[in-house]
Amino acid sequence: MMNQAYQDLAQRFQALKSETPNLRIRNAAAILGVTEAELVALGQFSNSGVIRLKSDFKAILAEIETLGPVMALTRNNAMVHEKTGQYKDVRVNGNMGLALGVIDLRIFFSRFVTAFSVVEETAHGTRKSLQFFDGCGEAVHKIYAVAETNDAAFDALIAAHRADDQTQPVPVSAKHVEDLLTVPDALNSDELEQGWSELLDVHHFQALLKKHGITRIPAYRSVRAEYAREVASEAFEAALTAAASRELSIMIFVGSPGVIQIHTGKIKHLKRTGPWFNVLDPAFNLHADTTQIGQAWIVRKPTKDGIVTSLEVFDSEGAQLALMFGERHNGETEQSAWRELVAKLESQYALEEVAEV
Repeated sequence: MMNQAYQDLAQRFQALKSETPNLRIRNAAAILGVTEAELVALGQFSNSGVIRLKSDFKAILAEIETLGPVMALTRNNAMVHEKTGQYKDVRVNGNMGLALGVIDLRIFFSRFVTAFSVVEETAHGTRKSLQFFDGCGEAVHKIYAVAETNDAAFDALIAAHRADDQTQPVPVSAKHVEDLLTVPDALNSDELEQGWSELLDVHHFQALLKKHGITRIPAYRSVRAEYAREVASEAFEAALTAAASRELSIMIFVGSPGVIQIHTGKIKHLKRTGPWFNVLDPAFNLHADTTQIGQAWIVRKPTKDGIVTSLEVFDSEGAQLALMFGERHNGETEQSAWRELVAKLESQYALEEVAEV
């Protein structure tokens, strides 16, 4: 049975939807001062197509392959990353998980707290999804059925993982606010640069930052420009446009609090709609609210295979929004075409004077 607080929220949500029918639930939550998970959970009490799932998230993700093609969605405030295909080669190691097929994910199960099956009626017909949320009520990952999805397998998965208690409210804790912009007083920038110069693998970079107790933007501000250089936020859209025109295969990483989702390949169809710059390809969509990009950096890291270059964008508070690389695999040197593209961006958009490349 819905308690009074949920009844009040349900009434406010219904009134808002009546006023603004096409409002997305994430935006509705922000307007109402609650979390997306709390709004989704309202459906548990009204028989409106929402089913609470058990907390066996690892088992659920391991079974997604049986559904066939689906659309995987991972997002943050500014970037929405949508990839269509079949989950393959899902691996779990402790609280870490990987999906290594067309749906390419890095999964942090310690951030998964609640999950729901959601069936919605839309202007385009019935839409089924699995939705996962963290302890702050923020969506970490969503999986949508598409026309080719095995409906019987989808329904069987929901039945197998349906929670016994469908009346429990969503647990929501306050979001921890982290300072992502301040350089630590105790930082030894010479030691940071030395460690940076000795990197052998891009995957060791996070450990380097942790060793020095520093986050990305402060680290980038603390090393010389050959390692990290700030560029104008317009460089992100320019990079996508250039990659499409050159038919260059790239990698685009977008993260939520619990998942990093990766696209690898060429991009083709680009379109701006208001603040959103979009990639609209058949199996990959990216929706980027470029007005929320507060900082952009070109970052170069040494590896045993040579320098690896990324374009990284952040919001005004230093939270990472997206990373872009040229397609590369371990044991391979970076594409010269990607390096040339980034060098041109650097000469055009650097916020400091750059020598001719």
